[in-house]
Amino acid sequence: MMTMSSINTTEEISAQPTKGPARRWRDIALLGVLFAFVIAGLVGLAAATGWEETKHQLMQLTLLQIVILLALSLVNYLFRGARWHLFSNRLGLPTTLIQDLRHFLGGFAMSVTPGRVGELIRMRWLKRETGWAVERTAPLVLMDRASDLAAMALILAGGIALSAGGIAMAMPVALLALVAAFIATRPKLLAGCVTLLYRTVGKFPRLMARVRTAARSLSVFSSGPIMAAALALGLIGWIAEGYAFHLLLMWMGADIGFAKAIAIFTFSTLAGGLTGAPGGVGGAEAAMVALLSLEGIPLEVSIPATAVIRLTTLWFAILIGVAVFPMAERISKKAIAV
Repeated sequence: MMTMSSINTTEEISAQPTKGPARRWRDIALLGVLFAFVIAGLVGLAAATGWEETKHQLMQLTLLQIVILLALSLVNYLFRGARWHLFSNRLGLPTTLIQDLRHFLGGFAMSVTPGRVGELIRMRWLKRETGWAVERTAPLVLMDRASDLAAMALILAGGIALSAGGIAMAMPVALLALVAAFIATRPKLLAGCVTLLYRTVGKFPRLMARVRTAARSLSVFSSGPIMAAALALGLIGWIAEGYAFHLLLMWMGADIGFAKAIAIFTFSTLAGGLTGAPGGVGGAEAAMVALLSLEGIPLEVSIPATAVIRLTTLWFAILIGVAVFPMAERISKKAIAV
């Protein structure tokens, strides 16, 4: 979710030198620690509730099924990457589809930074390759996050409406996401909120001015066809991952229906993001296990289902990002030399 800390980081990106080996290894260590933390927590729950049953559920999954889950996640990343390209072209950036996909996927390597602010590395790559200042490309980040919020809020609301029984706090979360998306995509409203914030805190005048400048640039995205296309791409992407969760539950013998499955997946993802934890780690998993348990699914099923879907979504994205990141760095550095 887009926060003021995310915007603040744009100044740091433009000012700091390229990461050295020590900094890069520190980030890799952070990834490892977070991954170990999640796995340890889930393993602990599995051991407390019956490891043999949990192991049995995991062993039932075939290689083909795992490939299907990963393929559906890839659909999400590619469609959202296409949306990033749509926004880039609309903003006037001279970038190609392959170039934008490289930036978008490479940014996943930084998904586990608090509030996902590390994904703003994409703006540094854009500055190197196009010469555009961070302030000029900041609207891309705002629109990307706002589009995700809007798509996920609509999916969550639709899932609740179509499923039997609701999810506590689901509608408030969906409404909050929609409100945030609405504000982030309205130039005058966003600029007014920034002005009000500055008058309240009276600090960071340079930062506030940059945010207002970025807010005014959002007007280029306000056309109906652009917003409709962006929303469609986001909906397809996130529904693909929700469908993967539905398939996983069916394969584990816990079919709760597509609507309820996608509602639980979307709510857990949003709830994890609201905690501010890197990648929503911890919060998303806890919400998913709790909601599945409320549906009557035993822990020996809900725990492995949560572990598998998080591995094939969040951690698969991070793995792709780690693979693409060095290439994106190398190509962007060459662009500076040219």
